Amino acid sequence: MRNVLVLGGTGKTGRRIAARLQEKGHNVRIGSRGATPKFDWEDESTWSSALEGIDSVYITYQPDLAVPGAREAIEGLTKAAKQQGVKKLVLLSGKGEKEAELCEEIVMQSGLDFTIVRASWFSQNFSESFFLEPIQSGFVALPLADTNVPYVDADDIADVAVEALLKEKHNGNIYELTGSQFFTFREVMNEITKATGREIAFTEVSVEAYTQMLKEQGVPAGYVWLIGYLFTEVLDNEANQVMTNDLEKVLGRKPKLFLDFVQETATTGIWNQKVEV
Repeated sequence: MRNVLVLGGTGKTGRRIAARLQEKGHNVRIGSRGATPKFDWEDESTWSSALEGIDSVYITYQPDLAVPGAREAIEGLTKAAKQQGVKKLVLLSGKGEKEAELCEEIVMQSGLDFTIVRASWFSQNFSESFFLEPIQSGFVALPLADTNVPYVDADDIADVAVEALLKEKHNGNIYELTGSQFFTFREVMNEITKATGREIAFTEVSVEAYTQMLKEQGVPAGYVWLIGYLFTEVLDNEANQVMTNDLEKVLGRKPKLFLDFVQETATTGIWNQKVEV
């Protein structure tokens, strides 16, 4: 039985990882500002108590490892984990993000056991994140409409992370996780339209127009910067145009199909809910 701290334990991957670990009988501590003891990335005084008695830590940094201040936070957390006797770190990173790789280096040079999980864009970005509300409204405007993305399911990421947290054979490895099919934004919206039976208008806009639209909607400046970075530096680069078999190598099975995600999500009705004003 392991004592595992899951940072971002209420988020897309964190809550899935926590549930899987609990089902296996491990002690799970949720790392969030609402937990007891609480964990707050912006308050280092909370880190020590959250790490006390912990064997392994799953690290996901919000909003992204690419944002200013992430390196310093990861460096501080890594030092605190070492002081508290933590044995292993599993870091969720971004595939094709050079800034994120600088954070990876900190973890890899920490002297602790580690596994790096680099993930492609999540399928759940369309059901649990920033693309959900436009889909619900019936009008989606996005840049790079015809860029291919091998979306990976958050459930698959969670399964890999749990394996990494519990099994020593994954120590020292970097896994790049993708789905097994490419989809463009245009194709994704077509599939969601078919699955829901709704009309969802889609139009391509420039990155500049998209970020300006976010600013006008009152999205915080840090998130606007991040989304602009993801579209200009990450989504369309060569690293994200490559599918890998790392997920199959770890789990012994194929990744979840994106079309299965679409069908399953459609049955929940979330894409048919009206946007609350």
